[in-house]
Amino acid sequence: MRRVVFNQKGGVGKSSIACNLAAVSAAQGYRTLLVDLDSQANSTHYLSGLCGEAIPLGIADFFKQVLAGSVGKRPQVKVTATPFANLDLVTASAELADLQPKLEAKHKITRLRKLLGELAEDYERIYLDTPPALNFYTVSALIAADRVLIPFDCDSFSRQALYGLLAEIDELRADHNEDLEVEGIVVNQFLPHAALPQRMLEELVAEKLPVLPVYLGSSVRMRESHQFCMPLIHLDPRHKLTRQFVELHDLLEAAG
Repeated sequence: MRRVVFNQKGGVGKSSIACNLAAVSAAQGYRTLLVDLDSQANSTHYLSGLCGEAIPLGIADFFKQVLAGSVGKRPQVKVTATPFANLDLVTASAELADLQPKLEAKHKITRLRKLLGELAEDYERIYLDTPPALNFYTVSALIAADRVLIPFDCDSFSRQALYGLLAEIDELRADHNEDLEVEGIVVNQFLPHAALPQRMLEELVAEKLPVLPVYLGSSVRMRESHQFCMPLIHLDPRHKLTRQFVELHDLLEAAG
């Protein structure tokens, strides 16, 4: 199963959702890999504690090999072990931003799919964290994935952007990956006692949009999780937000 977490709007919790779902997957015994495709490298730092020049080679090095295009030589990617059992990482770095226009010019949009096909021999679950833009890396991830999760933070701007995002995914599915499935909209930073988010969700459900029935709450524990570079399942297994991530993960697995 290859699952991409994507929204063009920043600040909706893509990295937090991708990393915590991957961590739950690994904690439940699945051999799990997270591929970080965002030049900000938030997921890389979250799962490894590393940043800047301390980050090991990862997806940027793979794409550099793709651009070099040595005849008969297959590009390789370095996989980094995290401190958590069953959970590995393909790191991102700031270098991805410089590589993007070169990759677009060379039309290397399907190379990530080939790579994930090879990695799938070693991993049962692959999660992809993407930049907050429909750029080369995000399109590559959507072409390579089986499912897409869309984080949503119950904001009116997010709601307007959601319709365009779903249309773009439909177009990409038709052109490049007919098997891609919108697995659902993940409600994040939900305030259950606030009237506006509740009403907005009721309207989205009434419009038959694929809103998943597990709502992730807002908690300072998530920020502490980022600070300690420790997903919630390891930092605080009994916390309410941790239980919500486990419930969401199990819902997705059951839908299979």
